[in-house]
Amino acid sequence: MKIEITSMAAEKIAEKIPSESGFLKLKYDTEGTGCVLNGVPILWYVEEAADGDQLIETNDRPILVEESKTVFYDQNLKIDYSESARMFQLKSPGQTINGRMSLKNMIK
Repeated sequence: MKIEITSMAAEKIAEKIPSESGFLKLKYDTEGTGCVLNGVPILWYVEEAADGDQLIETNDRPILVEESKTVFYDQNLKIDYSESARMFQLKSPGQTINGRMSLKNMIK
């Protein structure tokens, strides 16, 4: 799997994450969907990797991805930022996977 982070997305991530002590994680969120097949990818900022997380190197910073959920993603992904929506976006060459992706700081 290859993940690219656009310069605009990298800038917005840096604004929202004041330190480099944790990890950015592409989380496949199924909460409230009723089914694992109906999940939505979101960004989390976490303190450490969880069991089953895989570290993917990107052009900006490494990102954790749940290894068991990689089947739901295309091989080439891009994390972008939309100024008009003020949200992150997850795209692949053939589709927008999530055009309104949030970034949650999970470090308490």
